[in-house]
Amino acid sequence: MTPTVHANWRYFEMYDKKGNLLDAWFGGGQDLTPYYLFEEDAVHFHQVCKTACDKHDVSFYPKFKKQCDQYFYIPHREEARGIGGLFFDYLKPTDQKSLQDWYSFVKEIGDSFLSAYLPIVEKRKELAFTPEQKNWQEIRRGRYVEFNLVHDKGTLFGLKTGGRIESILMSLPKTVQWGYDVSPKEGTSEAKLVEVLKNPKDWV
Repeated sequence: MTPTVHANWRYFEMYDKKGNLLDAWFGGGQDLTPYYLFEEDAVHFHQVCKTACDKHDVSFYPKFKKQCDQYFYIPHREEARGIGGLFFDYLKPTDQKSLQDWYSFVKEIGDSFLSAYLPIVEKRKELAFTPEQKNWQEIRRGRYVEFNLVHDKGTLFGLKTGGRIESILMSLPKTVQWGYDVSPKEGTSEAKLVEVLKNPKDWV
């Protein structure tokens, strides 16, 4: 009953052969992947994201929320990996934002992350579950695997450039399964989740 969460914030610098800095930018984000949807958890997670964004620019949350919905999408399933959050990349200096401004923004997002996720864990970690619900969790984890191995740019970049395989694949779930043409019955909690994954919502 506890959702998986993903978080990654990064800073890149590119240099020429003489050691001169050519470019620099920030990227990252966070998203929530529930197996059973508790709408109050979704609202809480997104509200924390929005509050952190709004401290820097009120346009950030809707923009980066939309980018998250678009990025963490599984085209061959026609559904999102989870219920979204924030995703941003190539945050470079502009006339309006310095590199220090972007650093302050990304730090704000990172510092707010535990407030977004830990209260959800505390509420859900002791809830009872059935073997059938455990099976559903593992089926949904299969979607996570599919996205990471087929579509995730970071995973593909690491695999194609000789990265450390153990580090690249360490986020894959220990227990996972696939069923043939699994379709939850209408009106069930499982069907409710799939409906939201196929039609992303505005939670705040």
